[in-house]
Amino acid sequence: MSDTQPEVWVDSHCHLWEDSAELVAEAHRDGVAWVVDIGTDVERSLAALDRSRTLPGVAATVGLHPHDADDGPAALDVLEQLIADAGAAGAGGTGLVAVGECGLDYYYEHSDRASQREAFAAQIAMAHRYELALVIHSRDAWEDTFDVLDAEGVPPGTVFHCFTGGPDEARAALDRGASVSFSGIVSFRNAAEIRDAAALVPADRYLVETDAPYLAPVPKRGKQNRPSWVRFVGEAVAAARGLSTAQVAAETTANAQRIFGLGEPAAS
Repeated sequence: MSDTQPEVWVDSHCHLWEDSAELVAEAHRDGVAWVVDIGTDVERSLAALDRSRTLPGVAATVGLHPHDADDGPAALDVLEQLIADAGAAGAGGTGLVAVGECGLDYYYEHSDRASQREAFAAQIAMAHRYELALVIHSRDAWEDTFDVLDAEGVPPGTVFHCFTGGPDEARAALDRGASVSFSGIVSFRNAAEIRDAAALVPADRYLVETDAPYLAPVPKRGKQNRPSWVRFVGEAVAAARGLSTAQVAAETTANAQRIFGLGEPAAS
C-alpha cells in the first residue's frame, strides 16, 4: 500500500455558472479542495456570494471587471455594501475572501481608460479598508496597472490572475509583494515567456487557476473549461519549474489557503 498522499488543488480563479453544484462536486472528486468563484459585476458578485454560502469548498470575491468600469460609482457603491454586509470569510473560508477581479484591460477597452483606472483605484481602497485580498486583471496595461497600484498601495494578498506577462512583469509584481496566478495559457505552445515567468516565481508566491469557463488548458484546449481541470495547469507549471506535479499542488494549495484564508479541504 502506497504512503503517497493524494494531490490537493485549489482553483484560485473561476467563474461558476448554472451547473455550479455539479461542477463543484466534479472538482472535489478530482482533488480540487477549493474553488474561488469570481465576481465581475454586481449580479455576478451576488451570485458568487450565494454559491459560497451554499456549496462546500466554494469561496467568493466581489468586484467590478475593467470591461464594466463604465458602470462607475453606482456599481462600486453597491459592491462596497455587499462587502460590508458579507464581512470576511467565516471559519473554513466560506464566504467573501477578496475584492476583484478588477484592474485594467487596454486590449479590448470595453470601458474608457480613465473609468478603468478610477474603478481599479476604488477597489484597491476597498481591499485596504476591509483587509481583503485583491484579485487583479491586467491586459496590455502593465505600466498603468503598476502606477495605480503604487499610488494606492499594494494590499497584502494581492494576486495577478491569469498572468500573461514575462519575467520582467513577474519581477515587477513580485517586487511589490504580489503573487502571480497561472492559467491554462501557460500550457499553450506560444507561451514561452509565461513559462519563463513561472520558472522564476518563488515557491510561496504563485497560484494556479482555470479561469473557467475560459482558457481550457492542453490537453483540453478548445473545450469549455472546468474547475476540475486545474491539475492540467499545474502539470504545465511543474514542467516549467522542473518540479513534480505533487510539489506544485502542495505549494499552490498552501499559497491559496494563506492568501484567501481558506480552511481545510472540503469533503469530497
